[in-house]
Amino acid sequence: MEKLTDIRWYDTVESTNDEARRLIGSLDNLSVIAARCQTAGRGQGDHKWHSLPGENLTFTVVLKFGENGLAPLAARDALLITETVTLALRLYLEEKGIKIRIKWPNDIYTGDLKICGILIENILHGQDIASSIVGIGLNLNQTEFPKDLPNPVSIASLTGAHYDPAAELLSFHSVLSACAEKTNTAEGRRYLDDCFKEYVFNLPS
Repeated sequence: MEKLTDIRWYDTVESTNDEARRLIGSLDNLSVIAARCQTAGRGQGDHKWHSLPGENLTFTVVLKFGENGLAPLAARDALLITETVTLALRLYLEEKGIKIRIKWPNDIYTGDLKICGILIENILHGQDIASSIVGIGLNLNQTEFPKDLPNPVSIASLTGAHYDPAAELLSFHSVLSACAEKTNTAEGRRYLDDCFKEYVFNLPS
């Protein structure tokens, strides 16, 4: 394992979310657990996240609220976390010329193709969220996927470029940090809510 600023890289873990939960007491706000290979990555429900080792970004960001973190966040306002993360992903991908939309509740699509999935697990303290464990799987360099995945795409597939995962994670982390700061004010929270409503959609039932 190596550590760079507040990003901890592992060669292999079962789940970055599980590792973040194990270490939650020692992690600061906006700390990151990242893995070159994730052997038991999870999506929403009982879905698994497929990623070729070393090809993509599989990582977890820890957000902390209250003392020594972001402004306190009531559990009833948990959607704000999704709004923060999806805005950061949109801004990051737009820098690469990729337009996105958000499939409710937290998948990132470009057109009809899925480029990113998010798994958010919150730790409560009474009626407030103490910490949020935000798992992100972002298709970066992988261009071939299992045939049973209906609609995957990667940044490399769309741009024709190859990316260094560590550098890209640093770039995204910078964007996310700025978006997370918006949760500290009422004006910032309204902005996050407006952005989310503009880009979110539901699949037909």
